Amino acid sequence: MAEENNQENEKKSPIKLILMIVGGIVLLGGGIGVGMFVGGGDETDPSTEISKIIEKKENPKESDQENQEKEEELAEECAEEEKDEEGNCPTGPKKIPKITPDEEIFTTTYYEFPGNFTANLKGSKKFLQLSVGVSTQYDEQVMANVESHQLALRSEILTIMSEFSSEDISGRDGKYKLAESLRDGINEVLMKVEGFGGIENVHFTSFVVQ
Repeated sequence: MAEENNQENEKKSPIKLILMIVGGIVLLGGGIGVGMFVGGGDETDPSTEISKIIEKKENPKESDQENQEKEEELAEECAEEEKDEEGNCPTGPKKIPKITPDEEIFTTTYYEFPGNFTANLKGSKKFLQLSVGVSTQYDEQVMANVESHQLALRSEILTIMSEFSSEDISGRDGKYKLAESLRDGINEVLMKVEGFGGIENVHFTSFVVQ
């Protein structure tokens, strides 16, 4: 009886072995199928992936260089002013630059009247002494007109100075109002004699009240 059982077991053992092998192949095939389904159906050769990993380990410098190039590409995606203190680009929405036309810039020309202007202040025994300069962004013809009609302009400047009191010219606002009045008076004279003013600002290079 014992010999018969042993013979039956020996006969069954190869069958069990074959079934186990077949079952393993089925499971392996099912695992590969699931992996391809999850991975989007890419037919990637495992040996190729292993070769890439080995190459990265054997050439760490090349791998570091690739990472550095990727970081540089990402750093260029944001403007310099948008980066944080560590130089990283912010996350979230990015600013869209607005294209605007270049601002037109003009050259400013200055002219200073020779000497000083001295006039008594209105309602006071004090007098005001000024050194006056003018500026414009128009062409040189404006300053040529100022120099040509300097006598009439000096008379106008002295007249306007005498219309201000010591209280009128006190403080920054007072000096600004005096400069505006002188500018308007100079342009008015130039308009009469040349048909064009052009003086945009009056400047005081000295300002003395005594």
